[in-house]
Amino acid sequence: MFDVLVIGAGHAGIEAAAAAARMGANTCLVTMDLSRAGSMPCNPSVGGPAKGIVVREIDALGGVMPRAADATALQFKMLNTSKGPGVQCLRVQSDKLAYSRWMAAFLKQQPHLTVVENRVESLDIEEGAVRGAICRDGTRLCARTVVVTSGTYMQSVVLKGHTATPSGPDGQPASEGLSESLRNAGLRTFRLKTGTPPRVLADSVDLSFGQEQTGSAEFLHFSDDTRPEDVLRPDEQESCTLIWTRPETHRIIREHLTDSAMYSGLVRGKGPRYCPSIEDKLVRFADKERHQLFLEPESRDLDTLYIQGFSTSMPEDVQEQMVHSLPGLEHAVIEKYAYAIEYDAIDPLQLRPSLETRAVSGLFTAGQVNGTSGYEEAAGQGLMAGINAVLKVRNQPPFVLRRDEAYIGVMIDDLVTKGTQEPYRLLTSRAEYRLLLRHDNAADRLSRKGYSLGLISRDRMERLEQRQAESERLKQELEDLHIPPATAHPVLDRLHLDPLRQGASGLDLLKRPNVTTEDLIGPVSDREAAAALEIAVKYEGYIAKARRDADRLAAMEARQIPDDLDYGAIGNLSLEARQKLSAVRPETLGQASRISGVNPADIAVLAVSLAPVEKGDSK
Repeated sequence: MFDVLVIGAGHAGIEAAAAAARMGANTCLVTMDLSRAGSMPCNPSVGGPAKGIVVREIDALGGVMPRAADATALQFKMLNTSKGPGVQCLRVQSDKLAYSRWMAAFLKQQPHLTVVENRVESLDIEEGAVRGAICRDGTRLCARTVVVTSGTYMQSVVLKGHTATPSGPDGQPASEGLSESLRNAGLRTFRLKTGTPPRVLADSVDLSFGQEQTGSAEFLHFSDDTRPEDVLRPDEQESCTLIWTRPETHRIIREHLTDSAMYSGLVRGKGPRYCPSIEDKLVRFADKERHQLFLEPESRDLDTLYIQGFSTSMPEDVQEQMVHSLPGLEHAVIEKYAYAIEYDAIDPLQLRPSLETRAVSGLFTAGQVNGTSGYEEAAGQGLMAGINAVLKVRNQPPFVLRRDEAYIGVMIDDLVTKGTQEPYRLLTSRAEYRLLLRHDNAADRLSRKGYSLGLISRDRMERLEQRQAESERLKQELEDLHIPPATAHPVLDRLHLDPLRQGASGLDLLKRPNVTTEDLIGPVSDREAAAALEIAVKYEGYIAKARRDADRLAAMEARQIPDDLDYGAIGNLSLEARQKLSAVRPETLGQASRISGVNPADIAVLAVSLAPVEKGDSK
């Protein structure tokens, strides 16, 4: 009898199993093939806009993905550096084979974790509660809680041209019985679609036709446990190459549009809005003369390039024409053809904020099976599901992050409150408090929570406290630094500014654009502490306003709603609000306010109806 059984060793499954095991729960991870743990059937990269901040949050909660990404990166690059700190984020190009090897080795040595290589066929459910799972060979795995992280494997079908082949990603077997088992348990499923581009042999491509994209020169990392000697030096990093589609490329695609699985009527599932196939781009953005593509290495052990932005479900002969129309790829050898994949996902409106299903007690779901896209979104959900599965076993309250606390909180709240009709992708625009949810402050936001859950070591917390203390010391030193009026100062000269008319402190000068701590007091021993201080000082007013708004949200989140509340009995609620509230079953007044179709007047009525319940509880 396991405390937690995790089905699937993708990015969600790894985090769920590792978190549960680190919390001391007797955990089992069942996967078809451990050597493919954390596989990257699509873009071999980690991070990017919003996603990179999620990876930092996973690290602050003791997750695995950040360490693996740092250890197996081919290139590090900080994105959006010319923009504000609320949207700056790290992205690494990953060595996909090394990443899977790292993950498999990690899982093998993780205490309290048993890894079983088998294929789960159905769930064992009795009287509305999960009891474990049954494998294809009849093996029964008994558990108090189960986390399903089946990714894009449930009833998956690979689509290419006019053919549909039952298969998982990269030719792996599909999961054939799990969907039916979930539906029999009362869960609704729907079809989604995603895809991947062709891979070409690197030595058959002339990269001189493109623009080289190098990594960042400074030391960058996702995990606070990573040291400079643990990652590649700038001169060791692999480059990517930017190219553009040609008119000939567009002509070929348009002439064969009906040969695409997407436009031939073969596809039933909804595809990703923010990562469309190349044929979908041409239809949706018909006025664009060209589309950018990136040629990215997949692994040091492979001679292949990933054509990012060129996903397609065209027949193989058409793919040959498309690839050969690209600059520098006229003689490219396709090592692996592109395909689309359609699969079953669970309607996330059936989930609690803890990611436990409402229909089955003790059953959690996480990752792409919940309707999301991306490795990072999956890992963030897996981490939360694993934590909450353990808390469920221990009869403790669930661990839920608010929208002002983490992008992970934004994502899960969006899923369980608004649902999704297409593969959900995290974007910075989804976070109303994104200035509070930055790359630089993830550890400050979440590490204490991770420590209280047993996921962060005392040594890690002490290093965080030392950095925070150093940031405060630097702040005090700048406050004590006084620059008299009409006095020349090197930083003013560098920025071509006139001498000050009034005296100012170093902290006052730091508020100006392009002024750094080192400009004012010289070299610092902890550049991360200095950078955190600079952002806090320069954006002080904006951060304070966002904090006030977030505090108002927290007050609404504190208003709990009974799970069995009869919305039909509440007078003056609109009919639509009653229907939506009854379907979603929000757990707090704040969550209720974010349901589409529930207006402010409905929230006011609901708040009044909750008041007697709260008074009764207080007595």
